[in-house]
Amino acid sequence: MLAVLYFILFEICGVLIVQYVLPKKTFIYRLWLGMVFGILLIMWLPALAAFFISFSTESHIIALFILAVLTFFVYKLRGDLSPLPFDNNDVKKLKTVLVIAIPLSILCAYLLHTHVLRPVDGALHVGQSTYGDLPLHLSIATSLKNAKFPAAYNIFPPERLSYPFLMDSLSTSFLLFGSSLRFSIIFPAVIMAFLVFSGFVLFAMRISNDKRAILLAALLLFINGGLGFLYPLDMAGVSLGEQGSNELQNGIWFERLSTILNGFYQTPANHAEFSRYNLRWSNIIVDMLIPQRTFLAGWTFLFPCMYLLYDFMSEDSYDIRQIVLLGIISGAMPLIHTHSFLALVLLSFAWLIVDLVKRKRIKPWLIYVFVAGVLSIPQLFAFTFEQSSSSGHFLSFQFNWVNGDGGMKDYYLWFYIKNIGLPFIFLILSLFEKNNKWRFIYIGAFAIFLPAEFIRFQPNIYDNNKLFYVWYALCVIPISEYIFSIYDSLKSFRSRKVLAMLCALVFFLTGTLSIAREINSDYMMFSSEDVELSKWIIDNTEKDDTFICGTQHINPVSSLAGRNIVCGPASWLYYHGFNISEREMDIYAFYVQPENHKILDKYGVDYIFLSPHEIARYDADLETFDSLYNKVYSSSSISVYEAKND
Repeated sequence: MLAVLYFILFEICGVLIVQYVLPKKTFIYRLWLGMVFGILLIMWLPALAAFFISFSTESHIIALFILAVLTFFVYKLRGDLSPLPFDNNDVKKLKTVLVIAIPLSILCAYLLHTHVLRPVDGALHVGQSTYGDLPLHLSIATSLKNAKFPAAYNIFPPERLSYPFLMDSLSTSFLLFGSSLRFSIIFPAVIMAFLVFSGFVLFAMRISNDKRAILLAALLLFINGGLGFLYPLDMAGVSLGEQGSNELQNGIWFERLSTILNGFYQTPANHAEFSRYNLRWSNIIVDMLIPQRTFLAGWTFLFPCMYLLYDFMSEDSYDIRQIVLLGIISGAMPLIHTHSFLALVLLSFAWLIVDLVKRKRIKPWLIYVFVAGVLSIPQLFAFTFEQSSSSGHFLSFQFNWVNGDGGMKDYYLWFYIKNIGLPFIFLILSLFEKNNKWRFIYIGAFAIFLPAEFIRFQPNIYDNNKLFYVWYALCVIPISEYIFSIYDSLKSFRSRKVLAMLCALVFFLTGTLSIAREINSDYMMFSSEDVELSKWIIDNTEKDDTFICGTQHINPVSSLAGRNIVCGPASWLYYHGFNISEREMDIYAFYVQPENHKILDKYGVDYIFLSPHEIARYDADLETFDSLYNKVYSSSSISVYEAKND
């Protein structure tokens, strides 16, 4: 496929560039950093060209030219050092990486297969975790075809798309080269998931020499859960709940397991009954990497930045080229994932203070801040701050994350012990140890934790978890080393293996249940009728045409066809800083009185969409619309009209 070849070309050039820039790094680190840098380039170069022309095949051809020039430029500026060859040390590291990365990547590939527009008898199915946000990402990806940047938000035109869009525009690149929408979403996500898993292991290897601790840290991070599994185990022989209330304890024995595996958000990690259980520590794979596409992209670049930063901090000397590369990757992150960028800023600030106290060196930090600042500040002011300034719900005091929302639901430490589980207890215990490496990591980690614990960074306070997970990713490495130091100290006890097995059960049972639930989940998102409608819209309407329809989050017009709609759902737009009440009232007023053409004129509406949703929600009358407007498309339950009076 042409799109895959285009992608591979950027990957090759990314690897070559890093090889020329960091020849002293071992082969496996150069390969990882190069693949990440290649993805950074394929995200950014066509997008930069789109600010001058449009996000089209032409902008991608220009991006290829820039890529060739950049690669040649770096080649000419390469030093005299030959890159380190692939050796036995790389083989050992590669084996450790693949032990984690391959099975977890296969899991992600399968979940993406089942969770992203899986065709079933003409309809498109998804899983539980993608049912909520996937239509948003589809809308961005499909609407950016041939769009001039900065692009409009197709679910709230003509407002600027300030949401970090580069992960979705990468899928648009695949669409432009002829890939299906499903493949365009899945393929880059699988590659990036592999780089996230590999990246964490390689980052952990730079910190720890204990292979056991590295593997445990990866499992604690990606199969995370907590102690929520205790709820369905407690009093399992008596049914204490009912449907919609205390469902984790509804039924007896294996009936409770059936509820977890088949119910909508009934797992003991991020349970739907927040006010009852207060379980909010979602599994990173199934609730973040699979549905949260910007989170996946953010972590693809976050771990390389943390590695380059830690590697620089661990040595008395430094390579200025490594600092520049760190600045470039970090500076490119705001339009990829703002929370990851913020976490990196907080981490960098903490380690800067440590470095100034310890070594009193300032030059590399000035270079890092300058490069990252030059690249990130335009994004922050043109997009991020533009979005946050339009709402008064960003940046406010909020103590104790979701536990403090409306008052403490759990005792302070118990909230984290219950949600994170034994790793949090081991974290507290490890703080008493005199280990300078652990303390250094914890300084950076808690520089992220404390702001997330006290500040609401956007209207959805739950989204602070994207900062807490970075804190946790840093902490699990010393936590795992501490766990194995305890295990080794119990060598004289024959029961230590039994104790280890019990700990493993407590570590991973909740996370495993969450993953098993997602594997089992299946929901229809778009019917075959929706799919046929979207094809008609693509073939028979203009790219910039606007439809008036309801504010339902599953909408084939905006998601599959990429067309503008007057207003999308509040579940996205409110948290992106928009006040949609006026548009909601106008939409309601129009469907109640469809002869009110002023509303159509107000929003430049070209087509009227009428489906069972609009009929049920607004009590719209099909016969009235038939008498007032020219019907241009009709199926068993969907009608589309031209927004012109007969």
